[in-house]
Formats: sequence, structure tokens, C-alpha cells
Amino acid sequence: MVVAGTRNALLDARGVQRALQRMAKQIVEFAEGTERLVLVGIHRRGPELTQRLARLIEAEEGVPVPRGTLDITLYRDDVGTIGPRPVVGETHLPENLDAKCVVIVDDVLYTGRTVRAALDELTDFGRPARIGLCALIDRGGRELPIQADIVGKTVRAQPGDRVDVFLQEVDGRDVVELVRGEGGGGK
Repeated sequence: MVVAGTRNALLDARGVQRALQRMAKQIVEFAEGTERLVLVGIHRRGPELTQRLARLIEAEEGVPVPRGTLDITLYRDDVGTIGPRPVVGETHLPENLDAKCVVIVDDVLYTGRTVRAALDELTDFGRPARIGLCALIDRGGRELPIQADIVGKTVRAQPGDRVDVFLQEVDGRDVVELVRGEGGGGK
């Protein structure tokens, strides 16, 4: 029997770093180099992962990597259920996205609804030649036909489970945990 609230570490600090190093190499392969590459992180945790991935690519390739952030609040399909005054953050995109290879970065891929909202917002800003998806964790449980092109770790979580991603920049530590039986529709 699994006790609700039980936390299992999926990745420790070294595991997060190894996953990001592997993902950075896969991003360059996906984009066929860095010439047209733009990384865009989905709020929350995506921008921090984007910064780390960009630094890894820059160190390896020796060129700057344009990056930006997306706040998908107004593009969500459940925006009416989050209250009369949702907190809306800012979207920052580095340049014109036309003809670019944009890689969307998220911490956890679950139902696919966050990514759908990100795609809707992103295409309001231009027409990239190619859009890819990079997720640190793919936990399964899709409700939409969306899949990541680049994944740090795949886990099979149950619908009531939650995946928590903690990052040094935000939380003071790097760790990914699976919390059993407390999801309630979260990540």
C-alpha cells in the first residue's frame, strides 16, 4: 500500500545536472545547430531551466543562445476557473520568431494543456520554422496529443500523484520528487 504524501526522489542535484547536460546536446541536434535556435521557458521553472540549458549550449558551442519566457495565464483553457483576477506575468521574447527553431522548455509535461496554451501564445508572436518541446520530466497522463522531443527523465505517475521540481535559483536546491496520492490535478 502506498501512503499518500510519500515522497520519492526521482532526481538529485547530480541527476538534474546530468539530465540538463544531455538535454542541451539533444537541443542542438534537434535544431540542427545554433544558428536559428531560440529557447523559451514556460513560467514556472521553465525560465530557470532555459537559462541553464542556454549556458550549457553556449559553453559547448561558443555562441550566444537567444532565450525568452512565456506566461500562458491568459491562454489557458481553464482561465475562467482560476478566479476573477488571475495573476498575469510577463512574456519576454528575444526577437522575431519567424523562420526560427524555437524550443519550448517546461519542467513537467503532464496533460499537455500547458504546452497547448504555450503554442497558442507563441504563434501569436510569429511563425517559427519549427517548434520543439523540451521537458525535464515527462510524467505521462496526456489529455492532448502532445509529446516532448527532448526529455530529461520519463516516469509513470498515477493521476493522483504530483511531481515537484525544486531548482537552486528558486528553491535553494536541485531535486525532483514524486509525491504519491496528493496530486489533485497538479503537475
